[in-house]
Amino acid sequence: MLENLEQLVRENAQDVIVNNSAVPNEQNEAAIQAASSSIFDTLKEQLGSGNVAQIAEIFNKGEASDSNPVVQQASASLTGKLSAFGINADTAKSIGASLIPMILGKLANKTNDPNDGSFNIQDVLGKLAGGADGKFDLTDVMGMFTGGQNQANGEQAGDGMLDKLKGLFN
Repeated sequence: MLENLEQLVRENAQDVIVNNSAVPNEQNEAAIQAASSSIFDTLKEQLGSGNVAQIAEIFNKGEASDSNPVVQQASASLTGKLSAFGINADTAKSIGASLIPMILGKLANKTNDPNDGSFNIQDVLGKLAGGADGKFDLTDVMGMFTGGQNQANGEQAGDGMLDKLKGLFN
């Protein structure tokens, strides 16, 4: 998934990174990788923290508003990484503010498009959840969704993320 995400960033970073005179040419590749890793790491962290509503909002709408906490965190992450490369802080912030929402929106659209096999929502969730085989398997993430409190009879605890998810994907 990270390779596909990086390719998606590469396809859409021409104006924002590659043709940007404020980004030295020798930093273009590092900036593209920083953008994809910022998005991946943020999605993984948000999912692991139980902040599913903001992720679901992006994937349901097919757009990523800059008011969404996931977008804000990924943009801040990218801004920090670009600043570490010696890119002016204002330029880094501008790149994050324009690139991150665009890429997250395109990622959401690709996962929702049955004719586009580059991203599969089950594979994306599997990678984000850290499944050993990279596939979305409910057993890989059950502890995360139930707060690690599976009841002995196989039912889920009442205050896990599954309760938070109810109605989000309708």
